[in-house]
Amino acid sequence: MAKGPQESDDPSEESGSQPEEPGVKPEESGESVLEQELEQLLAQAAVDLDSLPLDEQVSVLKSNLETAQKDSTESLDNALRAQADMANLRRRTDEDRIANSRFANSRLIANILPVLEELDLAIHHAGEQTGANASLLQGIKLIQRKLTGVLESEGVAAIEAVGLMFNPLEHEALGTEESSEIEAGFVTQILRPGFRLHDRVIRPAQVMVARAPDASMNQTDQ
Repeated sequence: MAKGPQESDDPSEESGSQPEEPGVKPEESGESVLEQELEQLLAQAAVDLDSLPLDEQVSVLKSNLETAQKDSTESLDNALRAQADMANLRRRTDEDRIANSRFANSRLIANILPVLEELDLAIHHAGEQTGANASLLQGIKLIQRKLTGVLESEGVAAIEAVGLMFNPLEHEALGTEESSEIEAGFVTQILRPGFRLHDRVIRPAQVMVARAPDASMNQTDQ
């Protein structure tokens, strides 16, 4: 069968595409062009430097060296600063983790303290008992000692107050009272004990604070 003037036996001519060169990929061709341009730039820079007088070549080289040293110093400073920031972040993270683990049970301990106070109050008012009451009192004292031991093992300690200077960080003053034996500003008695957990106050001690005797009252008495 005869073919028309527009027909051809070559499939490549029918699709309109051009045959690619064997073994050469487009990306490889682009890389080779970039390498050639880079080589040309380097060669041009070398020609420009060689075309300068010797003293100017030395000046250019010194300038390039100073720029490189400055960039190197800045890079080193940035690296050291980043390293220091990372070390500080790691230290703060460790401190927060330790603090959270040490004081994680502070709320539970604060809720247990009133129970200990009730036991102390019961023992104080019970006084000396005999018979069955004595056995009951001994049981209460045993519970008190065990509970106190548990709290101490967790880092709980009572805040000292009587005879010490009033400290608003550890003491809560409920009033003042005249005293000729204790200096003014010092704690005379504890109304409610206070406690700290490790180095943190979880409940301040409620206290009475001494004040100097009224001079006018002393004169009246005389």
